[in-house]
Amino acid sequence: MKKWSVLIGFVFIMIIATGCSSPFSNDKGIQEEVEITANDIPEEPSKDEIINKIKNNSSNDIDDIIEANFPLMDVVQADSNSAEIYATKRFELSELASVLTETIEPDEKSEVKDNQQIFIYPDEFVTLKVSEDDNDALIIEVAEDEFVRRNYSPSFLGTYFAFRLLDNVFGVNDWNRRRSQECRSGNCYGGYTGGGYGTPNRGDTSFRGGGPGSGK
Repeated sequence: MKKWSVLIGFVFIMIIATGCSSPFSNDKGIQEEVEITANDIPEEPSKDEIINKIKNNSSNDIDDIIEANFPLMDVVQADSNSAEIYATKRFELSELASVLTETIEPDEKSEVKDNQQIFIYPDEFVTLKVSEDDNDALIIEVAEDEFVRRNYSPSFLGTYFAFRLLDNVFGVNDWNRRRSQECRSGNCYGGYTGGGYGTPNRGDTSFRGGGPGSGK
């Protein structure tokens, strides 16, 4: 009888732990304190060097240009799709937005809202956001379009683009309604921020020796 009591107690604890560790806890997924400040960003070349390298880059892919010029801080993974998180302390949002869009013009771009701007490219969504922890740190999120379609919250993305436009981008009808239904169970990603964010699953990175927060 004692053995059964221990076994039942163990199963009960595992059920609670599984519920608490669900990859999506609410409309923006897991809310975890992860800071990205200027001090966290590895040493970078000067602004002029980065600009020259970007403008002289032979690639036609915006993700390749960003990867080649900015340090990777984190990776958000959902199934086979992902969003890569970079950061810089050399640029203000408007400066980097101009450099990137002049180099490769996006299909669509949003207005700047809440210190954040989103650009839609053929295969990626690029988001520039001032870190909530440090105004001197600019976060750059490069998300595969399939990651955005399957994981982003309509309430978040609809702040920046009309839903009819998003339907055209994703090649679906009524994306807003479909995702809103899924978001009721918490399966939504609200974009990466410096102070807290929602992620389906965070991956391995070079940030602080193996991912944000390691060593805290």
